[in-house]
Amino acid sequence: MYQFPDLLTQLHQIDFYEDEDEDEDEDEDEDEDEDENLDFEPYQHFLSEEETQGWFKSWTGNNEADSNQLLIFGQDGSGGYTAFWLVNHQKDTLEQPIVFLGSEGEIGVVAKNFDDYLWLLAQNYGAHEAVISFPKRPVKENIKFLNFAQKHAKSSYRTVTDILNDAKNTYPTFEKWIDHLTR
Repeated sequence: MYQFPDLLTQLHQIDFYEDEDEDEDEDEDEDEDEDENLDFEPYQHFLSEEETQGWFKSWTGNNEADSNQLLIFGQDGSGGYTAFWLVNHQKDTLEQPIVFLGSEGEIGVVAKNFDDYLWLLAQNYGAHEAVISFPKRPVKENIKFLNFAQKHAKSSYRTVTDILNDAKNTYPTFEKWIDHLTR
């Protein structure tokens, strides 16, 4: 069983919804509000192996599919999951790539490690937004996550485009792995 990283616990204490302007902008279009918010419900522990396995078999339509490479740590509003993909067996959890598996079959590697994921959040992009909305969604600094990334990331600030391209180039087999398992 994997231990939920302390740094991930700290990150998940931050409110992922920017509701400070909600009262002032009641007449704003709902689409604009969606551009402001990250569609993410953070967990305080990894989804259990049993829950992950049951969901993964159903999601892939394959009763033989094995989810042991996924540590799910949150979901979007439609039920898509954000997870660590455990492919680097010599590395710690926070050094593993972060992936998104959407409720409608959308998939993608969104960050090659937790540091890059922090820089995505700092630009108001979560895993859902990186796979579903990029590049249509504007990049906008999210001060709460920017401050957290500046304090905790071991790497320097990188653009959303650089992070996503680097993740996809570093881990090109993720989509093939999923395609191979999907029935």
